Amino acid sequence: MNAAQDNLVRAESPGEFTVIESPRVEDGAALWRIARDSEVLDLNSSYSYLLWCRDFATTSLVARGPDGEPVAFVTGYTRPDRPESLVVWQIAVDRGHRGRGLAGALLDALTARVTAELGVRRLETTVTPGNTASDRLFSAFAARRGAEVERTVLFGGELFPPGAGHEPELLYRIGPLDR
Repeated sequence: MNAAQDNLVRAESPGEFTVIESPRVEDGAALWRIARDSEVLDLNSSYSYLLWCRDFATTSLVARGPDGEPVAFVTGYTRPDRPESLVVWQIAVDRGHRGRGLAGALLDALTARVTAELGVRRLETTVTPGNTASDRLFSAFAARRGAEVERTVLFGGELFPPGAGHEPELLYRIGPLDR
């Protein structure tokens, strides 16, 4: 998706529209709030969301509600050692906008952009075993693309700080994306 393709508008329900576009630095606080309120994501510092909006805007998107405020986001980056791989870092939808397909629309729009502009051919993300919503989201994404999903343990729970009680992070490698 290039600048001319940004501002995709998709009807949510009669009279309500969502614009999908690159994040701006001013969106950082809203992304932090959406991540915090998800009650599922590991919350990064508010500063990191500002940096993400500045440094990784090409590989991230926000969905804006009718008032122009972010209601959902997906953040990602291309791996330095594998630039054909997009790593989806976080994806979240504000509680009042869930169940409308925004997460899938964000994934579809982002992969359309990065495959066309950056030559990305594979998506990687991590999902904890208990996160069934993310498993369904990424499995459905792969099915829409006719792509395979390879699941392996990336980081075992023992690698996280003692007492953190963090589940293992399963690596999902989805591809190829050029089908």
